[in-house]
Amino acid sequence: SKRRAMPLVCDARVGLAELAAALEGWRAPPPWTADAKAQRTAWIETAARYTAASNVERPSDAQVIGAVQRALGRDIAILCAAGGLPGELHKLWQAAAPGTYHLEYGFSCMGYEIAGGIGLKLADPTREVVVMVGDGSYMMANSELATSVMLGTKLIVVLLDNRGFGCINRLQHTTGGERFNNLYEFNTRQERQPEIDFAAHARALGAEARKASSLAELEEALAAARKSDRTTVIVIDTDPMASTGAGGHWWDVAVSEVSQRPEVVEARRAYEAALAGQRAGD
Repeated sequence: SKRRAMPLVCDARVGLAELAAALEGWRAPPPWTADAKAQRTAWIETAARYTAASNVERPSDAQVIGAVQRALGRDIAILCAAGGLPGELHKLWQAAAPGTYHLEYGFSCMGYEIAGGIGLKLADPTREVVVMVGDGSYMMANSELATSVMLGTKLIVVLLDNRGFGCINRLQHTTGGERFNNLYEFNTRQERQPEIDFAAHARALGAEARKASSLAELEEALAAARKSDRTTVIVIDTDPMASTGAGGHWWDVAVSEVSQRPEVVEARRAYEAALAGQRAGD
């Protein structure tokens, strides 16, 4: 079975009810609980280092996540879908309650974010809904901003602009490939890069919009957006190469066994070394 799990054949609702009844009163052994608490405390400290503010020209996704939590607190609902953000949020976001953390993990569905945010706001109109989206996903589907304004389903959209598809560019690079056509600056035509004014585009769809030039400005803009009754888009330029390395994750993406590029040969060596440490069933 997948990831060494125990398969259960049952109706989902009935099966969960029966499992809950069977496990009533069960508790994990105290050493397990103590270890889990210690690891959680250590991870929160690690996450704090990655999300801390700095004066860098282009912050990391992690630093933007930290700014959102500092400015808006933990009683908001967060929604995201694609790129590097789901992995960052999975590690760094501190959800306050059930129903406040919405991530589309299954298929990295680019463009889901704004439409999904409308659905979340309709389901819970009392809670502030924050949509975090990269510029690549925003370019895929953004017209629901106008729908959000029309319906009055107010969202705060934090648009992280790394000028292309940063997550796939990093994958292209780490698997030994030559960078091309994922970030605007590494394009095969070597001509003028697109200069996209996302704030102007959002205003054209009826939303309020602002470009933040720093993490401090982002926090100010978030506080103002919370007071507004209209969907607001806040754009901030981010570093396309930065990601949170801590956490022990490894992305199992195979690398060519044969290549004339030394970078690919080295990437294959690294892949095989990581593969050797993978648990059976994973």
